[in-house]
Amino acid sequence: MGKVMEKRDLEQLLAEVASGALSVDEASTRLTIEPYSDLSFAKVDHHRGIRQGVSEVIYGEGKTPDQIAGIVASMLDAGQERVLITRLDAQPAQELQQLLADGLVLEGASGEDAGERCEEYADGKDAGETSEEASDLVPELPVFTYYDLPRIATIGEAPEPDGAGYIVVACGGTSDIFVAAEAAITAEMLGNNVVRIYDVGVAGLHRLLAHAEELAAARVVVAVAGMEGALASVIGGLVSCPVIAVPTSVGYGASFGGISALLAMLNSCASGVSVVNINNGFGAAYQASLINHL
Repeated sequence: MGKVMEKRDLEQLLAEVASGALSVDEASTRLTIEPYSDLSFAKVDHHRGIRQGVSEVIYGEGKTPDQIAGIVASMLDAGQERVLITRLDAQPAQELQQLLADGLVLEGASGEDAGERCEEYADGKDAGETSEEASDLVPELPVFTYYDLPRIATIGEAPEPDGAGYIVVACGGTSDIFVAAEAAITAEMLGNNVVRIYDVGVAGLHRLLAHAEELAAARVVVAVAGMEGALASVIGGLVSCPVIAVPTSVGYGASFGGISALLAMLNSCASGVSVVNINNGFGAAYQASLINHL
């Protein structure tokens, strides 16, 4: 099955056909991948990258490890080079990693041989070998990384950044980092340079102003804050780029689980501030990536 294509790949393919560098038959061969795979419990969209420029991302919450493993396997089988899974707890992530290793089938190897290689890989990891040493046993196994705080798993390496500039992810307090980290990792997996500026809330403005140059040079800023959510307005008054505000559920009783911060951000007096849903670091990063790739 052909490699999953993104929009830029499709545009390049069509340009080659138009110039005569590629025949129609050759182009047709490259486009043989089915639009989606029906797994009964999920319909995996293999053409998402062509339509939107970014391949499908998995929302992990509410899915079993078996279901996620099936979706991931379908993506990898279709040629997707990297997979991002959000809102995935540590225990399901561990089970998922094992399922993917156990289900690995090596090209050109019998099922028994592939199983033995998977066992060698697991034994090597248990023996304390580095990821690179263990991967020599099973080179086809993608790199699986789990980030506990934002509850994100990534399969495959982040791409080389190809955005127009860099994205700043700033958060008000240390308690907001779980959302800020989701935004930062997502942005990196989408091909962006990311500058993290943590714990720069309005209770101590000098901490934020110490990063004035980084903020001023950013292509877009993701401002993450709970409590009264004032950080987005302050940053919006300092920079000329778009600011994407992310309210978090951090705060005492009257914060109403982030609703107070959400309403404050929606009522920001700073121009150029837009707002995503409570704790939605992923959505903010996705939008920031679109802006950075314009």
